[in-house]
Amino acid sequence: MGERGSAMKTTADRPHARAVFFDRDGVLSESLYFDGKPRAPRSAQDFVLYPDAGQACTTLKAAGWTLVVATNQPDITTGDLPAAELEKMHRHMAEALPLDGIEVCPHTDAAGCDCRKPKPGMLLGAAGRLGIDLSRSVMVGDRWRDIAAGKAAGCRTILIERGWNEAEYVAPDITVTGVTEAAQAILTRLA
Repeated sequence: MGERGSAMKTTADRPHARAVFFDRDGVLSESLYFDGKPRAPRSAQDFVLYPDAGQACTTLKAAGWTLVVATNQPDITTGDLPAAELEKMHRHMAEALPLDGIEVCPHTDAAGCDCRKPKPGMLLGAAGRLGIDLSRSVMVGDRWRDIAAGKAAGCRTILIERGWNEAEYVAPDITVTGVTEAAQAILTRLA
C-alpha cells in the first residue's frame, strides 16, 4: 500500500461526492484491549468486523454516500504488524463492506507526517482522488484523533463513544453508541 494509499478505487468521477470517512478499529471492527487501552489487532485472525457494520455501510452506500476508511496503523512502522497481515485484514474488510477506499497511515507520532490522525492528510488525499466535497462529508471515529482530523479537513464529525477516557478531547458534532446509530444520524441529521 505504500506509505499512504488507497487500496480501492482511484477515480474522481464524482466531483462533488459526499463521503463518510470511518476510522477502522472501534468503529467498523473490534478493538482489542491491553492495560485498559484499545489496541488494533495485529493478525488477520484477530480482526473482527462489528456485526452491524455491513448493514450500516450498505444503507449509507444506497443513499449515495462514498465510503472511505481512514486508519492509523503505526504497528507497521514499529514492526508489530506485518504488512501482509494488514493486507489480509483490509482484503476481508473490502470484501465484506461496500467501500470506495481504504487509507492507511503506517507512521508513529514521531514521524511528524501529514497523514497520521489528528492531521487530515488521509482525508485530503482521498478527497482529491475520489472527488469528495469535504464540506458535505462526515468523519466517524471513536477517539479524539478521528474527530480532530475530521474537523481539520472541514468535515462534520460523529464520535462513537466507547468510554476510552483519553486525556485529549475534541468535541464532535454528534455522539452515538455504535455504527448503526452513526449511519442513522448521518441519514437523518446530516444528509
